[in-house]
Amino acid sequence: MPGVQPLGRSEVLVPRLGVGAMTWGDARGLARLHPAKISYGGAEGRDEERGAWEASVAAGVTLFDTAAMYAGGASERRLGELSSDAAVIATKFPATMWATADDMPRHLADSLARLHREHVDLYQHHFPSRRVDIPRLMELMADAVAAGQVRAVGVSNYSADQMRLAHAALARRGIPLASNQVGYSLLHRRPETNGVLDACRELGITLIAYQPLASGALAGRYTRTNRPRGLRRFGKPFRGRDLTALEPVTALLQQIGARYGKTTGQVALRWLIENDTVLPIPGAKNRKQATANAEALTFQLTQDEIDALDTATQAWC
Repeated sequence: MPGVQPLGRSEVLVPRLGVGAMTWGDARGLARLHPAKISYGGAEGRDEERGAWEASVAAGVTLFDTAAMYAGGASERRLGELSSDAAVIATKFPATMWATADDMPRHLADSLARLHREHVDLYQHHFPSRRVDIPRLMELMADAVAAGQVRAVGVSNYSADQMRLAHAALARRGIPLASNQVGYSLLHRRPETNGVLDACRELGITLIAYQPLASGALAGRYTRTNRPRGLRRFGKPFRGRDLTALEPVTALLQQIGARYGKTTGQVALRWLIENDTVLPIPGAKNRKQATANAEALTFQLTQDEIDALDTATQAWC
């Protein structure tokens, strides 16, 4: 079973790979129109999600990431049904776009109720907003840590400057900022150029990488003649020129994967895992996907292979 390490400078121990549970749960009403459901397809059912849970935990992939906003709380409810002491649960505030910082305690209580937990291991601010004052929110996050409701504090989609602001506010209470969850993959390398990855290294913050397979583009299934279904087919990297530019990247991933008996997606995940600051959280809707993702923990890339992938994807920065 793979080892664990601290999440940032917090006391929460996490594996080197997590599970994104964004599409989990049975959405109700308008929540069925959540963009994630439209883009990636709806839930495959509780049995399939239980299979993903069991396969992940068996492989040591015990970090599960969700949010109050995902499918109107359905993802949190599903994790609440499946959760056990073996899991590290990360969720996010707020539940609505109109929340302010002072709404956080109520939203946290609602999340804990859906998760059937007395505390959450990582509580994250989902996205910066003009309605949410960051220092005020971090004060309330610190209060939740003091009350035993939250073990570690994180943010998501924060810029380097916003990270520093949150980090400083928490530091005044003696609490580390544990993580910043942002999009990061071989096809989305902006954290390397916008200062986020450098700030994470400087401040001892883990970068949790969502969409580490670039919405499935790095899984090797999609080509110019076989685009994905759903809303994502209209966005990057599934448009004509992008798919053409993706072909040499896919070819290199296949070449490297053949040396280890691994898939293109597993190599793409491993490229992220080789960076000690980064923790990828690919989605898994069923046992097969969860098992495949966990294989990224069973091999290592050479420095030459890492460098080759870096060079092949520079244009995607």
